[in-house]
Order: sequence, then structure tokens, then C-alpha cells
Amino acid sequence: MSSGVTQVDPDVVPLTEPADGVGDVVSTPQAFARVVDAFGAGSGPVAADAERASGYRYGQSTYLVQLRRAGAGTALLDPIGLPDMSRLADAVGPAEWVLHAASQDLPGLAEHGLLPPRVFDTELAARLLNLPRVGLAAVVAETLGLGLAKEHSAVDWSTRPLPTDWLRYAALDVEVLVEVRDVLAARLEEAGKAEWAAQEFEHVRTLPPPAPRPDPWRRTSGTHTVKNRRGLAVVRSLWEARERNARERDVSPGRVLPDRAIVAAAKALPRTAGQLAAVPEFATKGARRRITAWQRAIDAALALPEVELPPVRGPRTDGPPQPRTWGDRDPVAARRLQAAREIIAELSETHAVPAENLLQPDAMRRLCWSPPAPAGPEDIADFLRGRRAREWQVDLVADRFARAFADV
Repeated sequence: MSSGVTQVDPDVVPLTEPADGVGDVVSTPQAFARVVDAFGAGSGPVAADAERASGYRYGQSTYLVQLRRAGAGTALLDPIGLPDMSRLADAVGPAEWVLHAASQDLPGLAEHGLLPPRVFDTELAARLLNLPRVGLAAVVAETLGLGLAKEHSAVDWSTRPLPTDWLRYAALDVEVLVEVRDVLAARLEEAGKAEWAAQEFEHVRTLPPPAPRPDPWRRTSGTHTVKNRRGLAVVRSLWEARERNARERDVSPGRVLPDRAIVAAAKALPRTAGQLAAVPEFATKGARRRITAWQRAIDAALALPEVELPPVRGPRTDGPPQPRTWGDRDPVAARRLQAAREIIAELSETHAVPAENLLQPDAMRRLCWSPPAPAGPEDIADFLRGRRAREWQVDLVADRFARAFADV
């Protein structure tokens, strides 16, 4: 987890060493059994964090799990040696798990059998309390007056053995997480937002995996500058070749071939490996080493018949068009959206909650573009529930939206 950045503050006391020191990484069944016993005998919430190797390895696998519980101390667990950690989840039973930005870590924890029955997300709590900065380091500083280091937030956590400095950083990420939780929980209660927070935490805990994106190759950075279908076919072919190579080697795709190189080839349309090698973006040692394979991918795209070339525009989604076009396409929908935005802005100021946390922008746009008929409060409430809006959000906006829509 990236801890976030805090500016140097003379009132913030640096947190430089875990209270129990830096323990060994647990990677054997025997050592894990001792951790299970300790955490089962511990008390209170379980602080949890996970580290990935984004930018280094293919996918979003977890390479270190950090847990802390009163009476048990901190455990640093190696998912490579311990692919199934479900016994630990069973041992702590119904205990609450405390995470920062839980949506980032819960999928990886679930892959190893760590399925919290309840969560408290300190980042979400900070958002509901309208804290100016919500990174972990900033929240720790604001709530406890302690400073977390950030220098190892983007390292390659798949490295083995992990350096002691990295492990110290990882242990500190859960060192005071429960204390932060307690401060934030008290503030939420005082602000009348405890129930809102509980619904948000359950929402993030039960989020289903995201659906696969259609044409994922279109997310290659710079693809919008490729204006013809043949060039887009080259982007697609190179992207697919890069994915296969990255998956086989367990390397981040960007390290195999940068997006800018894919786009440059799509514009140059080289006919030979020599021509491709002359493209400046292919001047790196890694790109040149596989120049023949990249040219084969380009050749396959160049040989496609016209009918098999991808369209310039990506596949249509079931969502509404870009709001900037609504004024011409559906002026009434545009007025609904303007009214909804004004309501959200007013509620944001009244309740001191960021607008994006009051209602998911996509749900609001879909409602304004194609509202239910009739668009009474309960109809709007049901529509929003169908978009996974929480009850506290529905309670705030449904009546107001219904009245506003009736006037447009």
C-alpha cells in the first residue's frame, strides 16, 4: 500500500520503528501455525495491509500481507509460501478488519483465503469526514500526530529476500492502524455519520469483481492519436503480443514494451524489422531484443483484410453519452443533470462530504439521461439501489431529485 505523502510538520513525531521490532517473514506452515494461534488468542480488530509489485510483475498478485492484533503483535506473511491463509481468518472469527483503501487490498487478500466478515476502511472514513488529505500517512499525521515514512511505497515487493528496511516500512503501515480507526470512529459518531460509514464499509467489502473491459487494448496510452483502422489494428496486435510475453515472463507489460512504442509503430507502419528498429521508441535494448517478434505482430495486422480491421470508435457501452453532448441531443436530460449536480453540490457543502462520495457520478448520469417513468421518489430510489447506491445516499437524494426532475 502506498502510504501517501505528508508535508514536513514540526508537530508530527516520526514513527520510525515498530513497537515489537521487525520480525521475520512467515513463509512456512510451522511458523504460520504459530501466527494462527497468536491471532486467535488476540483481541480486538485486525489491522491489515497488503503489498503488490505493480509496475514490476504481471497482474496484481499480493507479495506480502501485514497483520496486527492486540495480544498477537505484527505478522508479516509471505503469500508465495502460504497461498492458503484461511485458517488465520477462521481463527480471528467475527473480528473487524481495519484497512486503508480496502478496495485495493481486499481482492488480493481474498485470493489467499482472507475474507473479513466486517471491515473499517480508514480512507473511506477520512473521506466521509472531509479530511483534506486521505492518504495513510496524512491520516495518521492528522489523527495521531505521527509521521509515516513513504520511501518504499513503490518498490518491487516480489523481491526475495525482502530487505529489512522494506519490512520495517511494511510493519509500520499496520502499527497504529487500529488507533487511527478508533479516532475516526469517534469522529464519525460525533458527526452523525457512523451509520453512513458502516454502509460504505459493507459496500466496499462486498463489491463484486469488475467485469472485463471490452477491447482492453484501446486503453493503450496515446491510442486516441492513431486515426486510421490499420494503425489501430497494429495497436491491437502489438498489445496482444505484449500481453502474451508479459504473462509468460511474469513481467509488467509496460516493462516489456512501453505504450509509446506501440503507438509509434502504429503510426509508422513499418514493413520490415529494420524499419521498426529505426523507430526511436524501439531503440531500447529490450525492444530490440524482440524486434522480430514485434514485427511479426505488426505484419499480422498489416495483412488483415479490411473487413477485419477494428473500427475507429470502440464498442458502444450501455451508458449515456458524454454530458457535453447532452445539450444538443437531449436538452431535458441536460437540465436534469444540471439540477442533480446543483443538489449534490449543496448536499456536499451541508454535510461536509465530497460530492463523489455522496453519489457515484455514473449512477447520477444514468439516472438523468434515462430516468424511470414515473420518476417519483421511490422510483428514483429503486433505480439508484439498482446501481448499488447505499441507503444513506438514497435517503439524501431521492426526494430532492424527484422534485427537481418534475420542474425541468
